[in-house]
Amino acid sequence: MRLVLPYNARFIIDRLQQSGYTCYAVGGCVRDSILGREPADWDFTTSALPEEIERVFSDCRTLNFGKQFGTIGIILDNEQYEVTTYRLDGEYTDSRHPDSVSFSTSLQDDLSRRDFTINAMAYNDTDGLIDYFDGQKDLKFGVIRCVGVATNRFAEDALRILRALRFAATLGFSIEAATSAAILSGKRMLSAIAYERISDELLKLLCGEKADFVLRRYRSVFAVFIPELVGTFDYEQNSKHHNRDVYRHTVAAVSNIEPDPLLRTTMLFHDIGKPLSHTTDRHGESHYYNHPILGAAMAEEILRRLCMPRLFINDVSTLIRYHDVRLKPDPVVIKKLLSKLGVETVRRLYKVQRADILAQSMYQREEKLRNLSAVEAETERILSAGECYNLKMLEINGSDLLHIGITSGEEIGKTLDTLLDKVISGELSNEKNILIAAAKAI
Repeated sequence: MRLVLPYNARFIIDRLQQSGYTCYAVGGCVRDSILGREPADWDFTTSALPEEIERVFSDCRTLNFGKQFGTIGIILDNEQYEVTTYRLDGEYTDSRHPDSVSFSTSLQDDLSRRDFTINAMAYNDTDGLIDYFDGQKDLKFGVIRCVGVATNRFAEDALRILRALRFAATLGFSIEAATSAAILSGKRMLSAIAYERISDELLKLLCGEKADFVLRRYRSVFAVFIPELVGTFDYEQNSKHHNRDVYRHTVAAVSNIEPDPLLRTTMLFHDIGKPLSHTTDRHGESHYYNHPILGAAMAEEILRRLCMPRLFINDVSTLIRYHDVRLKPDPVVIKKLLSKLGVETVRRLYKVQRADILAQSMYQREEKLRNLSAVEAETERILSAGECYNLKMLEINGSDLLHIGITSGEEIGKTLDTLLDKVISGELSNEKNILIAAAKAI
């Protein structure tokens, strides 16, 4: 098999080979190249020691941040490439990093320490594809399989558990039986992993095409670092609007929305407050009043724990808080929503509501979808017509109010809010002379 290497990748391999060392592209870049995907980055493994790598590339800018682990960064055309000496890892007492590494002269030694067979292949144009662990076969048949003994690989670095699930979700692969069993038996080791590392893998996983299967099959794994999800497992909703328990509805909603990290995270947590807000009416039907408010608070706490960015947390929380709002194609209602949330959030909200509806039962589904489409159409009409829905669009501002003698900042704010409400409701036209007259009257 011959892979197409970019110029800089060939340059690195050729330079080391011409200097008397062996060098190969390795890992994810080889996997993606075989799959016909554009690799996000290129990594290399070599027989050269770190000092020898530095000497071979002495005319290039190099970084030695990982030198103790055998890695030298090489900067070419403002891109960083990592070149690592063949190595064997020592014990992993922190379930993250090896306590020590020892350099090797064997490519097979280096590949044997890697996580999955599909990531344990190496390539250069001279020797072609080096595949000691049948990674190419696993790629062909769509299988995630650990190199060697699965329990050992996960004990070395428990994050590999989530990496296996992420690859299954993003590549649409199945997980080999022994690897799957090791994931389920070793899931508690994830509690020792830093939340920053977990959140990065989680967001990638959620955006996978097969995220729904992984979320269902391995739900107990996610419960290790998001225990709040457990309450939704097998929680029947007892409502004609739903034909799935809360968690299965959640997973269906995740798969119904585009693979955007913000939107998929929103769907993962949109109904997490339901079990804690459950009430039953005199007819025996269940209700979940205020579950969006409770869910938004819970999601905010979870995402803070997972060290997500503040803006991301705020956006998810807002979408959850409003996801169950019953909207209608009324321009006044929509303009008030636009004023409160902004255009981008409102458009996201409609996507969230559509994904939610599609994950519900068939009861009134078509009616709900028709209404949502009408709301979306009216929103776009308002926006394309440039109709006023926020203070920036008012044909009057604080300076205008100062000129007519309103000097208190508080009064200016109240007056502008009142004028905006009247414009949105249609009581006043958004014309400066009319608004000034109304302000004087106020």
